[in-house]
Amino acid sequence: MAKRPSPLTRRKTWLGAAAVVALAALNAPAVADFTQHTYHRWEINQPKYKARYGHWALAALPEKYQLNSIHAILLHTGKVLLIAGSGNNVKQFDGGVFKSTLWDPDTDTFRKIDTPADLFCGGHAQLPDGKVLLAGGTARYEVLKGDVKRAGGAMLVKNEDPDHPRTFRKGTVFRSPSGVEYRSQFPVHVPRAKKTPTGRGGNVKVTAGEARVFVEATKDGPPGITHTTAQYVIEGLRGKDADNLYGIANKLGLDKKDFQGIKDAYEFDPVTEKYTKVGPMSEARWYPTLTTLSDGRVLAASGLDDIGQVVPGKNEIYDPRAKTWSKAPTRYFPTYPSLFLAGKRKIFYSGSNAGYGPADKGRTPGLWDLRTNAFTAVPGLKDPDTLETSSSVLLPPAQKGKVMVLGGGGVGESPTATSRTAVVDLTARRPVFTTGLRLPENTRYLNSVILPDDTVLTTGGSHAYRGKGASDILKAQLYDPAKNSFTPAADPTVGRNYHTEALLLPDGRVAVFGSDPLFADRANTRPGRFEQRVEVFSPPYLHRGERPYLALSGRTEVEHGDEVVLRTTDPVRVGRVRLMRPGSVTHVTDFGQRSVALAVTRRADKTLTVRVPDDTALVPPGWYMAVAVDRRDVPSPAAWIHVSG
Repeated sequence: MAKRPSPLTRRKTWLGAAAVVALAALNAPAVADFTQHTYHRWEINQPKYKARYGHWALAALPEKYQLNSIHAILLHTGKVLLIAGSGNNVKQFDGGVFKSTLWDPDTDTFRKIDTPADLFCGGHAQLPDGKVLLAGGTARYEVLKGDVKRAGGAMLVKNEDPDHPRTFRKGTVFRSPSGVEYRSQFPVHVPRAKKTPTGRGGNVKVTAGEARVFVEATKDGPPGITHTTAQYVIEGLRGKDADNLYGIANKLGLDKKDFQGIKDAYEFDPVTEKYTKVGPMSEARWYPTLTTLSDGRVLAASGLDDIGQVVPGKNEIYDPRAKTWSKAPTRYFPTYPSLFLAGKRKIFYSGSNAGYGPADKGRTPGLWDLRTNAFTAVPGLKDPDTLETSSSVLLPPAQKGKVMVLGGGGVGESPTATSRTAVVDLTARRPVFTTGLRLPENTRYLNSVILPDDTVLTTGGSHAYRGKGASDILKAQLYDPAKNSFTPAADPTVGRNYHTEALLLPDGRVAVFGSDPLFADRANTRPGRFEQRVEVFSPPYLHRGERPYLALSGRTEVEHGDEVVLRTTDPVRVGRVRLMRPGSVTHVTDFGQRSVALAVTRRADKTLTVRVPDDTALVPPGWYMAVAVDRRDVPSPAAWIHVSG
């Protein structure tokens, strides 16, 4: 028989219980939060939860390899190239500290890569041979109006000598008629003058060669300001050189100085893991878009130029065989326009962009024919004034030709954001946007990643410009184009806004990098810090049991129209095979990701035969991940295939 407690014991127990109740009452919110947090941590690690919502985990990125990830590119070696350049850090820019890191997700190992220039906010694209083209970057950081100490602006350097081009070094001095001196901030090459026969007795017309360079006054203050067009003497020139070579400037002032781009271009080789300089662009570009065309060449569009203005429609095309650039059709876009390959020599502009440019110019979505330079507007998009910092994605499979626009905000530092989504069918005779489902919240900087099960992961973003007011959104969703439905995914633990990237890994996971908030608190009083943690999402399909097996049976090199034999343990189990182009993402925009459906034939010898579509606009030449997906929508790890140009 159990012994009953004495009256004294009962009194102590009652007093102790009362104290606990009182303490709990005083700390109820904290206790409730602790209990809820503990339960949530337990819940998200349960197999059933993971199989329904997926799971997030932080990658173990050692401190010595951490960097401000601005660009993330999946290489055909399976490694991820993370590029910071100066990483939006003016001290690193001034010190010439430019960073890149290689991450191997298979082994979770890292390697620093020597970075030859400030590739911060350049453009990049996958090339047919598996190398990556990087073009543009940072020549100068912005300086706000109140912080500008020396007058500056564009100087047009003229050369009337028809026999000799001239190159002037950085620091060349230009002197005004009144004696005020300005110094060039970059080297400048001035072509020779052109001789044109006039047809009159052998006479020729000489047209001066010219090039532009940014200059600054050699002294602080208002004396350097001028609003008058004048001719400037170039210091150090004598005789005929002094007559033939001179500068012309219209306005030099103390206005805000925007970021300025560079003309440099590089190829990164995934095998040697090194950058190699190639021919420079004709235009300097900061925030440009690079788009691989159906013939393997690469279109470069937009960006801020060498004096901090949006490139006025002067686009160009890179030839990876010759390593040189040529002129492309003229078309104006705001910076980082979302450009999708929509056919041979045809580009679709969704209207999504990353920021610089006037609100009333170059923001209309449409189809651009590179042969004729005709641009056909695509109507129907609601909230067209909130396309800045929106996300755009070519929905899977790519054969359906449907592009989705998600979220976005107003131009510049506008507080406006939208939850609007819209889809356009580019295969229609007259494409028109159709309004889609709303996102759960008004969202800017949303990342959208195509998954091998034909869904799209959308994650992160914020309500406000660069996460102001602690407005990061710790939510993720899976969009199913076939069902036109969003389903919730597990919540990420790291907020992401400006300067963030996400891409699919060969093992089916999704890695998310970066974020560059202006402030670190709700009141916008403490400066924000660049987010260097890497978070990796394992989609629900990775928690549904055994995955199908897939491997190449033979050569990795194939051509358009070829059949490819794939080995698998259970051909009947495989429902479909997808060819997925590796990601190349910056500023929440992936300029090349696509998933192509392959026709599948199952064979008795436990192999599959698939055929690569004979359409270079659908499958641009390059490396792809082949993925088999079973009838439960569980994908295999990827097998790499090279589709030659």
